[in-house]
Amino acid sequence: MSEFEIPDSMKPQLEDENFTDVIEGTDDGTGHGLGTKVIVFNDNYHTFEQVIGQIRKAIKCSEEVGYYHAYTIHNKGQSDVYKGNIEKCLTVSSILQEINLQTQIVG
Repeated sequence: MSEFEIPDSMKPQLEDENFTDVIEGTDDGTGHGLGTKVIVFNDNYHTFEQVIGQIRKAIKCSEEVGYYHAYTIHNKGQSDVYKGNIEKCLTVSSILQEINLQTQIVG
């Protein structure tokens, strides 16, 4: 893994155990799948930059949110990066897996 500098703007949030920034989708009208989420696991293979870039591509988030998830994955072994309906979770997971990130859909 390459070393990277955590932006100062993210440091207080990364130290707050209650901070969470899971991107949430919207209900598809059926009420099904609202508890479904995509988890990304640490693999000690991808660089922080690769993980951040692919998360940003998959969930269309800010760079700070991408950093947060990469930091969480690296330090806690996993991060819930998206919560929403099953169809969107499948799409998000598929995009993350384009570079062979290890993902799991739960819910």
